Amino acid sequence: MTTTDLSIRSGERPDGPPALSRRDFIKLFGAGIVVCFVVADWSTLEAQETRREYPTDFNAYLRIGEDGRVTVFTGKIEMGQGVITSLAQMAAEELGVALESIDMVMGDTQSCPYDMGTFGSMSTRYFGPALRGAAAEARGVLLELAAERLHVIPRRLEVENGVIHVAGHPGRKVTFGELAHGQAIQRHLSGKPVLRSTADFTLSGTSVHRIDGRAKVTGAAKYAGDVRVDGMLYARVLTPPAHGATLKGVDTSAAEAMAGVTVFNREGLIAVLHADPEQAGRALAAIQPSYDVPAATVDTESIFEQLIAKAGAPQDVERRGDAAAGEKESTTVFEHRYLCGYGAHAPMETHTALADVKGGEATVWSSTQTPFPNRQQIAQALGLAPEKVRVVTPFVGGGFGGKSGAGLQAVQAAKLSQALGKPVQVMWTRADEFFHDTFRPAALVQLRSGLDQAGRIAFYDALIYSAGGRSAEQFYDVPNSLVRTAGNWFRDEAQAHPFGIGPWRAPGANLNVFARESQIDVMAAKLKVDPLEFRLANTSDARMRGVLQEAAARFGWSKAAAPSGRGVGIACGIDAGTYVAMCAEVAVDKASGRVQVKRVVCAQDMGQVINPEGAIMQTEGCIAMGLGYALTEELRFKGGEILDRNFGSYELPRFSIQPDVQVALVKNDALAPQGGGEPGIVPVGAMIANAVFDATGARVFRMPMTPARVSRAIAEM
Repeated sequence: MTTTDLSIRSGERPDGPPALSRRDFIKLFGAGIVVCFVVADWSTLEAQETRREYPTDFNAYLRIGEDGRVTVFTGKIEMGQGVITSLAQMAAEELGVALESIDMVMGDTQSCPYDMGTFGSMSTRYFGPALRGAAAEARGVLLELAAERLHVIPRRLEVENGVIHVAGHPGRKVTFGELAHGQAIQRHLSGKPVLRSTADFTLSGTSVHRIDGRAKVTGAAKYAGDVRVDGMLYARVLTPPAHGATLKGVDTSAAEAMAGVTVFNREGLIAVLHADPEQAGRALAAIQPSYDVPAATVDTESIFEQLIAKAGAPQDVERRGDAAAGEKESTTVFEHRYLCGYGAHAPMETHTALADVKGGEATVWSSTQTPFPNRQQIAQALGLAPEKVRVVTPFVGGGFGGKSGAGLQAVQAAKLSQALGKPVQVMWTRADEFFHDTFRPAALVQLRSGLDQAGRIAFYDALIYSAGGRSAEQFYDVPNSLVRTAGNWFRDEAQAHPFGIGPWRAPGANLNVFARESQIDVMAAKLKVDPLEFRLANTSDARMRGVLQEAAARFGWSKAAAPSGRGVGIACGIDAGTYVAMCAEVAVDKASGRVQVKRVVCAQDMGQVINPEGAIMQTEGCIAMGLGYALTEELRFKGGEILDRNFGSYELPRFSIQPDVQVALVKNDALAPQGGGEPGIVPVGAMIANAVFDATGARVFRMPMTPARVSRAIAEM
């Protein structure tokens, strides 16, 4: 196995598994400058969880090489969201180098600073300030070194594209590479690093092409399934027919008789291994297991009543005024139940890992959003100290929250490798993926609201089951508002769900906004008031008013009460600090119930935007994926049996249903960068539901809004 460059240079990714010991890592730093700093002095870390993510003992976010190239180390991973580019922009901006000189090393637990994981639209919001601070301190250290070399005071120096020169004397210069030549310099600035102001940005805030783009469109990009190690075996793992099934017995004799096949059956893990992955698949098919499968007590339709029955006491998320008093003041009260079924993550890349365990140490190449927690889980499974386990995360082919969990495939591969003494790859089939996925939970919102005599919202009372409180905050001017949750998406203590649940892009927010924004339209329709006008009349939040007005202006919204027959809808929400409003035009076939979304216009205020092109791409992806949870994606099950195991029945949104999309980024440079990976998906369901109502007069209260549900709603009008 050859040692390869850990960095991603000009959009490239290492072709093979990097091998870098801790001693080699220190030697590597000997050829450059190591910058030490204290994060707490200059970062804008907001949450306790995030403060634990970046402790003050970190000392290597970046390396200045002899050739002037800058290697950036981050525990964040790249799964298509584009942070490989935006983080590089932030580092290059603060350091004063060209973007092309940045090499990214991401998600390697041996060389990168500890990170909780890549989720929650937090990479730019939380890691970004830390990286900017590191780069700013590096720039300060380099200026001090250059001042000593050029015999001037630091404030007479200027930095441009990795070259430091005396102001007014471009010939008196020294490069970053020359300063780093043969040195391992550890130095603190005497004061705090000075970050560049937004007004001085030349790179951040500009649209640049993704630095991983060429590798991905040419097929050169490497994922966990592309990693190869000499002598590796491919494993296929036996999956039970249903969650909760108990293995009674297994006949592995036919598989054992196949040439070159190894059968593993230990501690509940049954797998077959071979040097040819297809032969491993044939060997798995030859295994004959028998199971006890418990009788189904719940299914796709009855799950909601079980969620209510097992939810436990509700917890307050928000309590403003007195909801009961507000109800008494209301002249009209509205009560509805909003529902959403289970959803699979269905990433293009199934969960995959290659493990090489030998000599009491393990290296695992894993498709994971959480390499450091994954390392802990693998170490525990193998009985090793965490520092003896290295997790390397190549490019990840989509995650959406589904690869932020336990990393079962990595644990399986590591156990098999440890037992057999050979490298082992576990790549789940699509059927395995659908079975082992931690699904977005089925959830519901019971919502009551009322209007006073003046036509304003007098009270709002939401009880959320299983979705949690994300994006449920009240930005409408409601004097009496009560939001409570019972159960959540991240922990199923009451065992209300028949299989594992977990985060799914903007966890819980999609349903919470679907409920609130549908209810807002219900009230506007009762008053025979235009939906946009009703929203603007009931919120004084300046950022929300800004995105609503921007989206409406770009859409060409014309005032009319719904249902107008035009098929237009509007919805808005807040997620990860970003404000979003969007409008849609739909066509509904009233006979079949089929909904075609024709166009969508989205306005988004996400504070400073590091890469506008990247932010727009992210939002477009959110809208495309949002069509899935809104119109087509629902996991069918009976007890612990998953009825959808591939895309023949689990319907993803295809190219044929994609609308024309326009995204507008509302300028707000006074605010630090906010989340971009998830906010754009949050209002999609409500927007479409409101447009369907405008087209037909029928209100659909459950997602996905399948043709059968839409036609039923029309028939029940």
